[in-house]
Amino acid sequence: MFEKEPDVTTNDWGSIYKEMGAKPVVNATGSVTLLGGSTPVAEVKAAMDAADSAYVPLIELEQVAGDRIAEMLGVPAAYITSGAGSALTLATAAFMAGTDDDKIEQLPDTTGMPNEILIQKRQRYWYDRCLEFAGAKLVEFGDENGTTEDDLRNAISDSTAAVHYVVYEQNPTDPNVLTLEQVIEITHAAGKPVSVDAAGQIYPLENFGKYVKMGADFQCIAAKYMGAPHSTGFALGTKEVIDAISRHSFVGYEGRRIRGIGRPQKIDRQEIMGVVAAVGRWLTLNHEDRLSMAETQSQAILKPLKGIPGVTASLNTNIKAHQPFGVFVSVDPDIVGFTNDDLVEKLRDGDPSIWTRVSLTAPRLEIHVFGMGEGEPELVGNAIAALAKG
Repeated sequence: MFEKEPDVTTNDWGSIYKEMGAKPVVNATGSVTLLGGSTPVAEVKAAMDAADSAYVPLIELEQVAGDRIAEMLGVPAAYITSGAGSALTLATAAFMAGTDDDKIEQLPDTTGMPNEILIQKRQRYWYDRCLEFAGAKLVEFGDENGTTEDDLRNAISDSTAAVHYVVYEQNPTDPNVLTLEQVIEITHAAGKPVSVDAAGQIYPLENFGKYVKMGADFQCIAAKYMGAPHSTGFALGTKEVIDAISRHSFVGYEGRRIRGIGRPQKIDRQEIMGVVAAVGRWLTLNHEDRLSMAETQSQAILKPLKGIPGVTASLNTNIKAHQPFGVFVSVDPDIVGFTNDDLVEKLRDGDPSIWTRVSLTAPRLEIHVFGMGEGEPELVGNAIAALAKG
């Protein structure tokens, strides 16, 4: 069911990088772009290898592959992109210029088009920058204290291209923002579309594509979380939005000879087939086994940390979305002699180098096992224990 990664204790671990002078690392951070994001699984690698056997018009392959994913997920339409960020950019272009070829070629100049993407102040996040790449302008509504329905109603205007919403179902619900249901109802009543960033919402399976089923016009998914190549994702949405996305994409640029903004975001036939394989595998995977393995790996990190003075370590019990389980770790600098930030640096400077980071939401390290291979959870736990013991 699960492939074994190279054991960090063997000589061939990371050798391809070492030969070029680059330093391989143990990934205790999770599925982050900074470290490469994913490890394609066997089924995906097989599909990608099979795709090498012939060439195929990508404008046709994108259509049939999207149809297959849409059928599997029970949504109107789908389109494979170069990551969830690419899906956000292409969708924004679609909301502004639609299927008008003259406007498609005009972007990122948005003169004469609705070009404002509305977003709740409390929902601003790192990746909303992707919404601006096609020329859109992000406009906040509500404030730091929260959002009312009237805030949204008053923000919608003729300049509004879409209202954007971000979903992290693994996190506690923010009671001070509008719900997606409220956003959909108000936005659609004003005749505008709703965009959802649900890049990691792939588990429980009923969450996989549910935001389009709820009525959103578009949502993105990062395929890297399912064992597809790091540089892949896909858009889900209405047939109208997905058709527009295809026209703005790299295959629209090449296949229709329309100079849209999506040309730099190309992917190849191997990646497209890898995504289809990854989605099919994910929908049939034994997720109880997957979660059990993640919990076992997390417990292996925790085991050597128990009872060490100045170290607080606990299991992350979350099973939603793309990175289940993991470990929370914090240190008391008065006891161990260094801070959480120092611990991150000490682990990174070790041999092998272990990459993790302090959480953005709490004063602790948030360790994920998503990217860990055989023997690596034990190595991480032992490395932290050794540092704490001095």
